[in-house]
Amino acid sequence: MAHQLRKILHVDDDDSIRGVTRLALEKVGGFEVLSCSSGSQSLELFAEFAPDLVILDVMMPLMDGTETLVALRKQGLSAQVPILFMTAKVLPAEQERLLQVGAFGVIIKPFDPMQLSAQVLSLWNRFHGQ
Repeated sequence: MAHQLRKILHVDDDDSIRGVTRLALEKVGGFEVLSCSSGSQSLELFAEFAPDLVILDVMMPLMDGTETLVALRKQGLSAQVPILFMTAKVLPAEQERLLQVGAFGVIIKPFDPMQLSAQVLSLWNRFHGQ
């Protein structure tokens, strides 16, 4: 039996998206969210936070989402922790590329804040075969 989704690490360089995402996941979903503004910041904080799930923006300066994913895995983020990408790139080929680099799912921007928690929970359940 998979453990419950409680803690989400969210990485996005856009302040407004971080704010809306955090509000949606905490207030609507009841999750504990750690928001990071960069891939490097997420690397510094993820071990202490020990997230159940990670949501990464794809396009970020210095260290993009795929580079952050690789770095988190190298730093010890278990393969049992699903990683989702959040992106405005909706082409199927781009989404397929993100899945091939190790993401479990893709959330399309703009997203509906009222539906985000349900969408994340649905992907979490699918990851755990529920």
